[in-house]
Amino acid sequence: MNIKIAPSILSADFSVMGETIKKLERSGADLIHCDVMDGSFVEPITFGGQMIKNIRPLTSLPLDAHLMIEHPKTQVKFFADAGADIITVHYKACKKISDSYLEETLKMIKSYGVKCGAVVNPDVPVENIFPVFPLCDMVLLMSVYPGYGGQKFIPEVMQKIEKAREYARFIGRPDMDIEIDGGVTLDNAAAIRAAGANVLVAGSAVFNAPDTTAAISALKK
Repeated sequence: MNIKIAPSILSADFSVMGETIKKLERSGADLIHCDVMDGSFVEPITFGGQMIKNIRPLTSLPLDAHLMIEHPKTQVKFFADAGADIITVHYKACKKISDSYLEETLKMIKSYGVKCGAVVNPDVPVENIFPVFPLCDMVLLMSVYPGYGGQKFIPEVMQKIEKAREYARFIGRPDMDIEIDGGVTLDNAAAIRAAGANVLVAGSAVFNAPDTTAAISALKK
């Protein structure tokens, strides 16, 4: 299975974001993970679609927009137009609105020609998003509670990764992208991959490393 490393720019220096994006591409990153926080669904506020729009011309890497926001449907067009290649939305945020909101949002994302994905927090059973697996290009399992970088990986999430990969195989999607976000390090990356995740979001493990290229290469291997 193709292992992909998606450095999270939440851990980057925003004052030199352009240079950082170019460095990540040279260093072997496969995606750029963009954590969008609205100050409501999660406490912090990070950035919006304008960041995606500004970095889009700087790289050919896919931009992975992770929307940690309320009412994600209202923002889909903006992020699609800004140049996001994949947009992921949270089950919890959608469930608060209606039972059908997640499916409706995923279909809206795909209507703009953009890949889509559903996200579950550590306290949400992965089975809750099984009904939308056929719609998803990727599913994202949070291995920390969203909002802040630098948290430790929650080990119970390993079982959720295994269940997600097993269900992907069951529906005939054995190579479906399963992304893990939170607390990924050189110490646990091999176990995370063995459980079935193939897209690893890495913040501190990449940005705090003395050699970005070596860190990305080590996470892949």
